[in-house]
Amino acid sequence: MLVCAPHLGRKLIKRREVITLGGGAALSGTATPWPFAARAQQPRKLRTIGFLGAAAPSGWGHYVVAFEQRLRELGWIEGRTVAIEYRWAEGRSERYAEIAANFVKLKVEVIVTSGSAVAQAKEATSTIPIVFAIATDPIGSGWINSLARPGGNVTGLSVQASDLVAKRIELLREMVAGLRRLAIMVNGGYAATMKEAAEVQTKALGLGLEVATLEIHRTEDIAPAIETLKAGAQALYVCTDSLVAANIARINGLALGARLPTIWSTGESLAGGGVLSYGPSYADLFKRTADYVDKILRGANPADLPVEQPTKFELVINLKTAKALGLAIPPTLLARADEVIE
Repeated sequence: MLVCAPHLGRKLIKRREVITLGGGAALSGTATPWPFAARAQQPRKLRTIGFLGAAAPSGWGHYVVAFEQRLRELGWIEGRTVAIEYRWAEGRSERYAEIAANFVKLKVEVIVTSGSAVAQAKEATSTIPIVFAIATDPIGSGWINSLARPGGNVTGLSVQASDLVAKRIELLREMVAGLRRLAIMVNGGYAATMKEAAEVQTKALGLGLEVATLEIHRTEDIAPAIETLKAGAQALYVCTDSLVAANIARINGLALGARLPTIWSTGESLAGGGVLSYGPSYADLFKRTADYVDKILRGANPADLPVEQPTKFELVINLKTAKALGLAIPPTLLARADEVIE
């Protein structure tokens, strides 16, 4: 026993060395060098997406859910195979350039955004692919060459807002009996929605309606603009962009106080007092945006990915707000609604 003890002690020492140096590799003549073994243990670098949200996260939660769910279906799982860097401008367009520059510094592999934020992202980089989930007029805005072959580093989904103008005015006339005076609210600093507002005015005038256009440039312009309508307009057509989207509740609340029914492009915009919306499903657009991201992360060139248009449209009616305004929604209009908020 006394003879064996030192021998046993040597064995224990060797086993500790084996554990410390990685399974005995360091004791073998054919062992893998230490630096390589350390590198092998480092976690794999995740692919990185930069997500520039033009509005606030509270208003875009369901869009993010749709986007991430589709990514998971395609094999991109947040925290495991991909990292998503979220940044929120909260309706402050002056933050777009700062956020885009941050993404360039982080060396993200693709930038996801929408609306006027695309322009700032495009100025920040000509090499990182940019995918827009929502764009009103990407050709007129100079972001792409054509829908079929975008060219450059930008592609995505175009909502073709001006094509839906006539339908929205028709719906307003069904909802507001004897509609004669229509107001339009638009961000005067965004060319694409100014184009939509011009289309609204042309269509409305062609139907014999009186039109008042309210241009806003910042949040502080909203209340005074609606105040001017209290004795005039019978309905408010809202042209949606990031500034407007960040102030949905404010606009609806003020319009409701002025007893003005509003029409929007999405059902999500009816929160806080909106009455009617008609347009593409934004959640579906963000879901389809994930398909673009997937293709780009797998090596596709954005210049060769055609810009697609909406395939899913929704008519939503807020019956609760309509009743508060004393509006009797025709049964035929209710029957056509995809969703009725009661």
